[in-house]
Amino acid sequence: MLLLSVIGCLAALVLFRRKRLPSADTPYRGGRVSVIIPARNEAHNLPYLLSSLNNQTRRPDEIIIVDDGSEDRTREVAESYGVKVVQNESLPAGWTGKTWAVWNGFLKSTGDLLVFLDADIRLSPDALNALLHARSQNGGVVSAVPFHHTEKFYERLALVPNILGMFAFMSPFERHNPQQGLYGSCIVATRKDYETVNGHDSIRFEVLDDLNLGAKFREAGIPVTNYLGGRDVAFRMYPGGLRSELEGFSKGAVTSTSKLSPFTVTLIAIWFITLIAGQSAWFLWPTAWAWPAAGAYLLFTLQIFLLTRYAGRFGWVMPLLHTLSVLFFLVTFIYSAYQVVFLKKVVWKGRTIEVGGRKPS
Repeated sequence: MLLLSVIGCLAALVLFRRKRLPSADTPYRGGRVSVIIPARNEAHNLPYLLSSLNNQTRRPDEIIIVDDGSEDRTREVAESYGVKVVQNESLPAGWTGKTWAVWNGFLKSTGDLLVFLDADIRLSPDALNALLHARSQNGGVVSAVPFHHTEKFYERLALVPNILGMFAFMSPFERHNPQQGLYGSCIVATRKDYETVNGHDSIRFEVLDDLNLGAKFREAGIPVTNYLGGRDVAFRMYPGGLRSELEGFSKGAVTSTSKLSPFTVTLIAIWFITLIAGQSAWFLWPTAWAWPAAGAYLLFTLQIFLLTRYAGRFGWVMPLLHTLSVLFFLVTFIYSAYQVVFLKKVVWKGRTIEVGGRKPS
């Protein structure tokens, strides 16, 4: 049991790379910057994002909110900040909601550099400057895996899914993966590169726009670089309740694995399977296996505590009782498989999206 846990923890060490956004002392001066934000019922999130954008050391030249059929005060909140608001047109056949919203925001933009942000993102004052400098240093397109701020107990169930997401995007094996993905919540690209791959129009039917967009850039020979958001780029993903959290993670839990390097998938599987094995400590306590099982559980607990420094704010209870998050991920994965294999569709933000490039309804 202890040997298995050591193997699992070593797999995590191979997968995880602490690549944070570089600090930049001077404001970026490389061209006009447009920030494009798709928003569907995001009235509660937009004040955090728009306030942080107004406080940037390198402020954007243009902020575009695409109101994607919101039924709350999304438009009114956006307009109160003086940004450009685009009312998204009716969703045409063959598009998913987010790809259509982002594409229409791009068509209204004028910047030489495009920054695509989800509405739940929160930025430090230096974040935009750091992102722009990172893109300039690396060339191509960059994205950041945000630090997850949680407030309610159910939100902290996302601990294990967030760690698995970090593994997927920060794995050293993805650098050589021709289908390397981007983290869709925070992407920076030049207008020229985005137009070269025909942007979100080229992945209009995809549920996982970020992973597939990264693959398009790589196919065109444009480098893709992912960073940890750390103190600069954060988000609060699912303040709307447990149901939205389940829908959000389940829409890509199964399909995302097809885009990852086989080496990344193998090591993630080793880590997660040995993590599950470590949960046996709860059932073996009266037996001779109790101490080895407890040692395995504590070893994973220590590693998870260390990983939360980069994954998000999850308190101390959830890392200690990570069994709850393991169960949440298993339920999410099973539900995702049910949707993909049997229903052939997923549900997100009130829309039903057919899996495999079919018409959204």
